[in-house]
Amino acid sequence: MVSSAIVFALGLAAGLVLLFVVVQLVSREHLLAVPDHRSSHTRPTPTMGGIAIVVVVLAYLVLLAQSDPRLGWTLFVALSMLALVGLWDDLAPLSARLRLVMHFVTSGALLWLLWPDVPVWLLPVALVALVWFVNLYNFMDGIDGFAAAQCLVFCLGVQLVTGGVPGWSGEVMWLLSGVTLAFLAFNWPPARIFMGDVGSGFLGLLIGALVVYLWRTDALSWVSSVILLSAFWFDATYTLCVRIVTRQEFTQAHRQHLYQHAALRFGHLWTTLSFFAYAAVWLLPWAWFAAAADWPTQTFALVVSSLPMAYLCWRFGAGLMQQEQEQS
Repeated sequence: MVSSAIVFALGLAAGLVLLFVVVQLVSREHLLAVPDHRSSHTRPTPTMGGIAIVVVVLAYLVLLAQSDPRLGWTLFVALSMLALVGLWDDLAPLSARLRLVMHFVTSGALLWLLWPDVPVWLLPVALVALVWFVNLYNFMDGIDGFAAAQCLVFCLGVQLVTGGVPGWSGEVMWLLSGVTLAFLAFNWPPARIFMGDVGSGFLGLLIGALVVYLWRTDALSWVSSVILLSAFWFDATYTLCVRIVTRQEFTQAHRQHLYQHAALRFGHLWTTLSFFAYAAVWLLPWAWFAAAADWPTQTFALVVSSLPMAYLCWRFGAGLMQQEQEQS
């Protein structure tokens, strides 16, 4: 077993090299994210930086497949398929139906791999939850540094709460921490490159799969993982519900999430830094508390840990247009 420090350092070094190359290539080919009325950025910016994250993780999975072919190759194929769909969508937008089908196929494959004895009644719930997380990671990749910050918070938070996860899942999280930190160096406000769908969907599926695996192997309760990820799923879910209730075209792209309202008022840097502080001061202690608690206490921890997000979503008018907030 390779030490966590070496895995982290390899991810960081490989990520920095790959991102330097990707920035040069996409800039030369003018593969830019051009701002429009739904964007939170104001100038054309190179995109598809998530390719570096994808390449580093897939290289690790090839090595993993040498010792555990079923695990390594199933993860490799499912994650590769989703990354290719995201890359295609970055280059030439795909239909929402095709993307959703691929999300269900790849999520189903990983559920079959990581939880083969899932109860029949729980299977649709787990599948929809995993597909939802793939999509919400894409929804929440809207300002500089935010998606990478959530990945770091989850991976490092899990290692701190558990005291270190052994095996392939622990190595993947240390590798992700290193390569995501490298990406953050290029994506820190003001960003020199964006992640793109190739990276956001890939991270959403991989992190969701890790949550399932950690829970099924008793390494960490799903409640603790969900608490560490609550800034993402709560914002996205609250915003979607408000848009449905107010009869908006909720399937269309927008910039009505809490983090987008915050970035519009205070800037990308302040919003991303605030997320790091919120995760460290509030979410991490609650995740640690829930890790060793019984089920009723875990439920209490999940509810209480989500209260600040509930208040902020209401206060900032998540799901509503700016003019609607001003009138209310």
